[in-house]
Amino acid sequence: MSAAQRPAQPLCLIAAGGTGGHMFPAQSLAEVLLARGWRVKLSTDERGARYAGAFPAQVAREVVSSATTARGGALARFAVPLRIGAGILAARRAMQADRPAVVVGFGGYPTIPAMSAALTLRIPRMIHEQNGIMGRVNAAFARRVDRVACGTWPTVLPPGVQGVHTGNPVRQAVLDRAAAPYMPPGAGPEGGALKLLVIGGSQGARVLSDMVPEAAAGLPDEMRARLTVSHQARAEDVARVTAAYAQAGIAAQVQPFFDDVPQRLEACQLVVSRAGASSIADITVIGRPAILIPYAAATGDHQTANARALAESGGAVVLPESVLDAESLRRDMRDILSDGDRAFGMAAAALTLGRPDAAQRLADLVTEPTR
Repeated sequence: MSAAQRPAQPLCLIAAGGTGGHMFPAQSLAEVLLARGWRVKLSTDERGARYAGAFPAQVAREVVSSATTARGGALARFAVPLRIGAGILAARRAMQADRPAVVVGFGGYPTIPAMSAALTLRIPRMIHEQNGIMGRVNAAFARRVDRVACGTWPTVLPPGVQGVHTGNPVRQAVLDRAAAPYMPPGAGPEGGALKLLVIGGSQGARVLSDMVPEAAAGLPDEMRARLTVSHQARAEDVARVTAAYAQAGIAAQVQPFFDDVPQRLEACQLVVSRAGASSIADITVIGRPAILIPYAAATGDHQTANARALAESGGAVVLPESVLDAESLRRDMRDILSDGDRAFGMAAAALTLGRPDAAQRLADLVTEPTR
């Protein structure tokens, strides 16, 4: 593309993997940059492209070849360098034809081709790390980018790397409910309804399906009578979780996916959740008390790091899987749901950590004229 043909608007190439933890903040950045008059492209692999349906239609998709040694057999692992190499060459060709002003990586192995191509072409680069401990791909590029934006603070960074705390961008549906008024347990007529939200993400949520119904079943009778549960469970667990709540006489909706999590989060008195970065961002922007159960198998135990600041603020109770049982979970659920003052204080504490302007802060870094 000649200089005369090149569009006037600057281009940001976003490189993101195929999980919600990477895609939600990437989507939020894309929306803000489009509103500021930028062009945006998304670089991902075939798996990631399947998760990009919510991106604005104006965001062009570039699907490049990538791979990870963490999956497949020996033959598949042998082919990884070839697939990544092909992806880098394809990304280079695309950047030479339409040179980005900046490339922003959000982590995950699908970002390797675009970040590597930008490095070889000396295009300005930055990464956004969602978790309190940097992922492997972001860590590999951390010393080779111009800026590192951090969603969780503090974030453990490689020696010599400086980070900027932007927060984790959240979806517009969450922003629409930022700092929504909280109705603590015990308020309202006859003690008020008690709404519990259980969200576990796509990894390791089975422990929540095992523990939460059993814990809820042991709550005092008057509490169970007022309790309504929204429980996001794996498809294979839905039937047994539904039956467990019914046997305990607890009204519950159990589904593999809720498309209205922000509404349910706004309405709940307590959330029981994994400690994924996106979930914590939602909880703190809206401001709700939480019991967090970090995923023990998360790389580098990053979910425990994610939960640390919220626990230290008083906004959450953290129950590591190593000590988790139905009795300890029941105790914490009962104590929070029976103490309106404590629950209200937890909600307020969570809100102090919310960063509703995280997408704007991240976009500011991308668009700074010093780039």
